Amino acid sequence: MLSRIAAGAANTMPDLAAELTHELDRARILPEGRVSHDHARIGSQIVYRDETTKRESTITLVWPEHADIEKNRVSVMTPIGVALIGMAAERSIDWTTRSGDVKRLTVLEVREPVEEEAAS
Repeated sequence: MLSRIAAGAANTMPDLAAELTHELDRARILPEGRVSHDHARIGSQIVYRDETTKRESTITLVWPEHADIEKNRVSVMTPIGVALIGMAAERSIDWTTRSGDVKRLTVLEVREPVEEEAAS
């Protein structure tokens, strides 16, 4: 599903689509029905710290059509969503914001998807 979203965004958001494709190429694909509870996936609640500001945030990673910034539901097709997908707690990553700034995030915790989030 993510590879189809990346392919569909290749014309409208080429940089983001390329970054997501790169992340998918690096990913270890698990057999169907098996999930890694330690890694961020669609529906996961992720607690992270911006290492520049030291501000901690909690978001839920969702499919693009379920994004709602007021509810801290962040699309996987945003720069931060692409950066966080597949991340595990205690890992850090550099990502580029839409304004071109490079930030470093550290994932503090990955919580299991709530059933309704995972089904969305």
